[in-house]
Amino acid sequence: MTPQATVTFIGNATTLLRLGDFTLLTDPAFGHAGSRVHLGYGMWTRRLTDPAMAYADLPAPDAVLLSHLHGDHFDRAARRSIPRDLPILTTPQAGRRLRRDWTGVRGLPTWDAQEWRRAGQTLRVTALPGRHGPGLVDRLLPDVMGSLIEWERDGGPMIRLYVTGDTLYRPWLGEIRQRCGEIDAMLLHLGGTRILGLLVTMDGRQGAALTRLIRPRVTLPIHYDDYRVMKSPLSDYLVRCREGVHPMVRGDTYDLPVRVR
Repeated sequence: MTPQATVTFIGNATTLLRLGDFTLLTDPAFGHAGSRVHLGYGMWTRRLTDPAMAYADLPAPDAVLLSHLHGDHFDRAARRSIPRDLPILTTPQAGRRLRRDWTGVRGLPTWDAQEWRRAGQTLRVTALPGRHGPGLVDRLLPDVMGSLIEWERDGGPMIRLYVTGDTLYRPWLGEIRQRCGEIDAMLLHLGGTRILGLLVTMDGRQGAALTRLIRPRVTLPIHYDDYRVMKSPLSDYLVRCREGVHPMVRGDTYDLPVRVR
């Protein structure tokens, strides 16, 4: 029987990844529709949709993968639910802020990795570059990272998954494919989020450009309509990219493309 790799879309950037014997939770946000989240500098936004499930409904994850410290990626509901000793992989900046409350937090500098081994399997998470805002504005926003998730079995690669995080498109993101090789699947953060009129997450045009740059076998767009600050609907991306794209519905579980050995 072929080992399974799946992703369950919970809402916004929150997904549950089950890769063989490993389980990862990404960017946990479990607040209900109508709840507010803090974006920094006195700015707030309101959630428009309910998550498909609560933390209590999920299997216990081995770790949390947190792309950056913004309220729509780690909200109050998640902070109340997630055990204080659960490993959290995030940026060094976010790690410093969370370390007081979460004993298992680790801040990963770009290109550094964390590994777990279990029953002949290896799960490796490598921090990838990202840029949350345009120009000097990026310095006012939290540091953001993408992630390369590699699952191996008996020493052989099973899947290589790129989670973009809330980066804007930049041509230098092509270094990811140059250094990491072929990407089997990509979780693409979209939404065209605008704060004070400035674009701080990819809209449909930028998302299409990154898809062409990375050339994953399968692209799964997420993070596109959960909060009021998101201004670019999923359709802006889909009119530009169709081949190899699998739009997900909240609560759906999708089989990721495992390599045939």
